[in-house]
Amino acid sequence: MTDGYDCYQNAMAERINGILKSEFLLNRPADLQQAARMVRESVHIYNRERPHQALEYKTPNDVHRASVAAER
Repeated sequence: MTDGYDCYQNAMAERINGILKSEFLLNRPADLQQAARMVRESVHIYNRERPHQALEYKTPNDVHRASVAAER
């Protein structure tokens, strides 16, 4: 994922990987289909339902929509 020179390039991917790993440690999927569904659900919750402290307790989708609206 990175060119190997900057350890911070992977920060977002590592954050998501950490969240998914912790979710799967709590609820291990029975098969690949269930694992794919769990990933989709986790990404949905992370982006659309879970407020983030760094985003002033807004969701990433809310922040994105506001930035697109401000550009218009």
